[in-house]
Amino acid sequence: MKIDKQPSCSTAVEPGVITVPEAVSNILNKITPITDFSKLHIRQCLKRIVFEDIKSPIDVPGFNNSAMDGYAVSSDDLPIGQSKTFTIVGTAFAGNPFTGNCGHNECVRIMTGAMVPEQADTIVIQEDIQLLDSTSIEIGSGHNKNQNFRYAGEDIKTGSTVFAQGHVIKAADLGVLASLGINEIKVVRKPRVSFFSTGDELKSIGDTLVKGEIYDSNRYSLYGLLSDCDVDIIDMGAVLDDPDTIRQTLLSATACSDVILTSGGVSVGEADYIKGILQEIGNMDIWKIAMKPGRPLTFGQIENSMFFGLPGNPVAVMVTFYQFVKPALNKIKGMPLKAPLSLKATSLSSIRKNPGRREFQRAIASTDENGN
Repeated sequence: MKIDKQPSCSTAVEPGVITVPEAVSNILNKITPITDFSKLHIRQCLKRIVFEDIKSPIDVPGFNNSAMDGYAVSSDDLPIGQSKTFTIVGTAFAGNPFTGNCGHNECVRIMTGAMVPEQADTIVIQEDIQLLDSTSIEIGSGHNKNQNFRYAGEDIKTGSTVFAQGHVIKAADLGVLASLGINEIKVVRKPRVSFFSTGDELKSIGDTLVKGEIYDSNRYSLYGLLSDCDVDIIDMGAVLDDPDTIRQTLLSATACSDVILTSGGVSVGEADYIKGILQEIGNMDIWKIAMKPGRPLTFGQIENSMFFGLPGNPVAVMVTFYQFVKPALNKIKGMPLKAPLSLKATSLSSIRKNPGRREFQRAIASTDENGN
């Protein structure tokens, strides 16, 4: 009797298998960024995506000011070759500027950040002067026009782009926005991501296991992965291997989600229904990828929701999430696409790899006493 060989996840090369880069490209070509936005107070915008370019409403600094404690003078009065005496006509503090006139061979005592008097354009730091008495100082030669002088708009000019569309707001950015007097910005609406596991063998944490049952760990891994992506998470639980139940769960998820993730149900077993159901209610683009782990992957669309059918193996769930789901979520949020961080390292053990596929190995990165 002749037995036909059935496809399996252990086969390295088969017709119709695509590479990881091809799969990523196919997925991203199907993704459309979210066009909805929320207008939020900046305190609510940490890790959120800028919806449109943010322009500065003011100059930063907003006025000519001193970069150091010292004395403000006109560069026309700076001595050449020998010292010169200047009369102190006042003091300028940050928040309390000098409002008088600073004339020929006169100076103003000035503090860091204070507004420079209109007639002055140079700051001589206090360490470079000799105090003669309470009303006069002596300045030597060797000073230059505009030293220690910060012009209005030197850091940020009115109307310039502070943060571009797609920028991820970080802690320091909140301070920048506050310094510009901006208290609200538009950010991309968070993608809504539903996820569930499939399998009669899956039990929730706290349940008592019987033979053949396992705890549903993948949902917790996915929850952790999604939590790092700044999305709205909808956990739909563990679903039995029943076509009607799976179909209804998918339709329910479609009604409230931009993206749907499942784990399990995408291999070649008789009880794996996801592929067939997806063909009924949506469409499917990817099935087999030349990679390990994570070779079986379903990608498609149900109405307006993108669908990822991840493998059931816990390691494969992590690998396929980082390789395919996270780039897709980044594009949905309108983030610029970036290549993952790559490091050169020396392996301390042998690595075996089969030809024709990309393999992902678990590793611990460390450095020796020399930092290598």
